Amino acid sequence: MARPALKKLGTGPPDAREEIVRLCSRGRLKEALHHRFHEGLWSEPNLFSHLFRACRALPLLRQLHAFAATSGAAADRFTANHLLLAYADLGDFLTARNLFERIPKWNVMSWNILIGGYIKNGDLETARKLFDEMPARNVATWNAMVAGLTNSGLNEESLGFFLAMQREGMQPDEFGLGSLFRCCAGLRDVVSGRQVHAYFVRSGLVFNLAVPSQLDTDMCVGSSLAHMYMRCGFLEEGETVLRMLPSLNIVSCNTIIAGRMQNGDSEGAFEFFRMMRGVGVEANAVTFVSTISSCSDLAALAQGQQVHAQAIKAGVDKVVPVMSSLVHLYSRCGCLSDSERVFFGYSGTDLVLCMISAYGFHGHGQKAVDLFKQMMAGGAEPNEINFLTLLYACSHSGLKDEGMDFFELMTKTYGLQPSVKHYTCIVDLLGRSGLLNEAEALILSMPVRPDGVIWKTLLSACKIQKNFDMAERIAERVIELDPHDSASYVLLSNIRATSSRWEDVSTVRETMRKHNVKKEPGVSWVEFKGQVPQFCAGDKSHSRQREIDECLEEMMAKIRQCGYAPDMSMVLHDMEDEEKEVSLAHHSEKLAIAFVFLSLPEGVPIRIMKNLRVCDDCHIAIKFISKVTGREIVVRDVSRFHHFKDGKCSCGDYW
Repeated sequence: MARPALKKLGTGPPDAREEIVRLCSRGRLKEALHHRFHEGLWSEPNLFSHLFRACRALPLLRQLHAFAATSGAAADRFTANHLLLAYADLGDFLTARNLFERIPKWNVMSWNILIGGYIKNGDLETARKLFDEMPARNVATWNAMVAGLTNSGLNEESLGFFLAMQREGMQPDEFGLGSLFRCCAGLRDVVSGRQVHAYFVRSGLVFNLAVPSQLDTDMCVGSSLAHMYMRCGFLEEGETVLRMLPSLNIVSCNTIIAGRMQNGDSEGAFEFFRMMRGVGVEANAVTFVSTISSCSDLAALAQGQQVHAQAIKAGVDKVVPVMSSLVHLYSRCGCLSDSERVFFGYSGTDLVLCMISAYGFHGHGQKAVDLFKQMMAGGAEPNEINFLTLLYACSHSGLKDEGMDFFELMTKTYGLQPSVKHYTCIVDLLGRSGLLNEAEALILSMPVRPDGVIWKTLLSACKIQKNFDMAERIAERVIELDPHDSASYVLLSNIRATSSRWEDVSTVRETMRKHNVKKEPGVSWVEFKGQVPQFCAGDKSHSRQREIDECLEEMMAKIRQCGYAPDMSMVLHDMEDEEKEVSLAHHSEKLAIAFVFLSLPEGVPIRIMKNLRVCDDCHIAIKFISKVTGREIVVRDVSRFHHFKDGKCSCGDYW
């Protein structure tokens, strides 16, 4: 009865049709439907495509489907394809597949819509089956598969699709080209990346880096090409690509900032952020996440606070990734209370993992445990990453029983498979408790292959527990796994030095020379008046070096009177005792502390950052310094924060 009545409805005036299209484009579907009913436009199939695209709820889409079927519009292939797209976008693949099977005559668009829907839903296996069944493919089909594989991290398969595409005589467009460059970036394969780049230079789609001219290349393609070079470690070439684009925009600016971050140029990333704002490019949430991360790496608290203020002004400070980066920033700068302020200023659960990590990094394991329990009580289902972060917090706080209980909860209650990183946390917990044999037995019996990190964790435990025989045996395994890791040789050398085995120390150094392994130099830095001065052991280049040396000499004299004795095993054996003591006194973190004492008034927190583990002698010395000066000193090394106060350290002398 309804169909004849609908067929009698008129087509309506042109301005009514335009109004419906306009409303649909703005997502105002209910108003568009009201106009359609009012103007009697149900006999125009083309308008259904706009209604379908604007639909965001399955119940309403099914009603529209019924109207289209009743009016006869659903028999039109153009309308049917848009209906198919709507069902795929809303994730109803059962209906989408049934509709696909009923389309009178499929075309390439029909296939591409269904394949694209499965890819978007993460079902690459079904998408690949449809791709193989497809009688004829076009560039859009190939592009969709290349992009889908790249976005899922299947970069080798994505590159294989590109080669197969070439064999069929097809060439990707700008969309597919961007996916290919992201694929090579994911593989860190600059050779393939250069080959793809050269191929498209010949085709005229991309510019040649050797030609100093700007071409009208798609901005997204140019940014993807630059990202590929930067991700592969070729920062200069990546920035050359971006300079050759017609203009800077937010995508290219974000690419430069992220590229500099990935290549260890955090200062350069922050400087570019300041520059882009000066030329009128407005930062977005992605920009702020990368820039705040650069401040985290530098431990540049004042700069980070400025960026935080700008994020508030831009209205993105409550965007979850930005808040997460802020929690991380304040944690990495030693301001845990500021991390908590950001965290507690958000009502959702997205930041819980970030805050647990911050607590763990500062040695507040019990707070991390309590927060994790609150998360579970709220109905959250923990995953492998949640448990890894929690186990890390437990291991850094020596919470052995809690850590073992959570490991059992993870494996037995939730049925999650632990990775080598989970086992490393357990080895650290056992090592802290002196259970070295149990830790080694766990490594040998665990179902995953041990890596160098888990063996180094046990080696560090052997040093702290003074089990030098086991340390020798474990060190051999560590060096065998990675003969070019300087940290392993240094740790073994220190173990032998602790037991005064100086000939064996010399053997370690000779082995390092043989394998061309060089010890990474220790560098400490502080933030001062918007700058980040750095200090290296024995460095005499600072403009205030004489004052620093005098301050150091005075501090060392005071702590010696309080019982400090230099740990001579930390320096070369073939030096006089006086030379050894001077060498120890000029370690990078001690130089940085002296500079801060000279530069900052009393009451201002002292925060020192270091790229390596704090050595045993410096750790002892800083405890004494905190006691004789009455000042709290916060030191961030490669693995954790040390809060020195009144002669004690938050790590409990285990790090």
